[in-house]
Amino acid sequence: MRPQDAGSLRSRCPVSLVDLSPEVAPEQPADGLLSVELRWMDGRITSVLPVADGQGLVLPRLVEPHAHLDKAFSWTDYPNGSGTYAGAMEANMREHRTRTADRVHERSERALGLAWGHGLRAIRTHIDSLGPGAACSWEVLTERRQHWKERIELQLVALVPIAHWSTPEGEQLASQVAAAEGVIGGVIEPPCRGRGPRQALRRLLALAERFGCPVDLHIDEASEHPAAGVRQLLRVLSTMDVSVPITCSHASSLSLLNPGSLRRLGERMAEHQLQVVALPLTNGWLLGRRGQTTPVQRPLAPIRQLRDRGVCVAVGGDNVQDPWFPGGNLDPLALMAMSVPLAQLAPWDQEGIAPFSTDAARLLGLAWDGVLRPGAPADLIHMPTGGWPELLSAPPQRKVLAGGVWVQD
Repeated sequence: MRPQDAGSLRSRCPVSLVDLSPEVAPEQPADGLLSVELRWMDGRITSVLPVADGQGLVLPRLVEPHAHLDKAFSWTDYPNGSGTYAGAMEANMREHRTRTADRVHERSERALGLAWGHGLRAIRTHIDSLGPGAACSWEVLTERRQHWKERIELQLVALVPIAHWSTPEGEQLASQVAAAEGVIGGVIEPPCRGRGPRQALRRLLALAERFGCPVDLHIDEASEHPAAGVRQLLRVLSTMDVSVPITCSHASSLSLLNPGSLRRLGERMAEHQLQVVALPLTNGWLLGRRGQTTPVQRPLAPIRQLRDRGVCVAVGGDNVQDPWFPGGNLDPLALMAMSVPLAQLAPWDQEGIAPFSTDAARLLGLAWDGVLRPGAPADLIHMPTGGWPELLSAPPQRKVLAGGVWVQD
């Protein structure tokens, strides 16, 4: 047996991310961290036991539920100095017209290398799938998905206007997406009134059902027309049976609803098993702008209110140094540090850590829920010193264990 095939670690872990039998589980500590000894062999955890002297902080390898690898690192050549949604779209379209396979390969390799070192085990990436840069983006990312499959699970989402799925080209794209085990996506722009958006959604969902593809929509990414897209989606779902998972990415304008309306909408979303990816960084940067004033209200998916109604909600990083947001580097700990104050999530509570861990894994339909237990993958992020303050004040130094092997020291 090679030395790296077996190992152990004593550290502190969020109580909601470790599975201990009731007879050995100690009383929950105030900071939500339990000291445990993890042992592993042949890439799997063999035991999880409470101890008295765990050091630092350990998490499972984490998940990025919403990214855009095809346009990553394009801000320098295609900046959006206005910081507006319209400015981002204009710069994005200019970039898309000049996109090449070599550029997508370079961007995605740089992004995946960062994700690997930072401790991500799965990424769902949306791909601009209509126009001159679409074919090369799919070609490269389909190949990169295969190349990286032993290290990072990559899910590919076809991002197009929803009306495109009603065309012969849309049906052909759906077949391509299914062949890549991908996700059917689309953009629903407010105010999206009338029957047109509902007809497009009905066609999209019918294609997804026929090909067995999950759905992930850019929906209600706006500072106005609260929940216009989600309401249209719910009207369609009330008239047809859909068994594939449906994700509503952004859902930012839902926060503009009054509490009663939001509660009722959340109940309907839960009834139809809709999932939500909240994207605090890009939405905080783009939305709610009013000239040169400081925004007093920033639309952000109402994470807690939706979770209270039974909706699965994950938090994602979205853009990586592209026209939509100049920051981001596929670091789940940096995402947590920046999102916690924006969304007022407390990671020492189950409600605060789940959107970054177990709920993100569930939303992507991953085989492992991210809870550390015997039989789970030996996939860890270990911060040898400190705890929550160190994690939230600055992304800390870390070591990453993947399949029972330390991939960086």
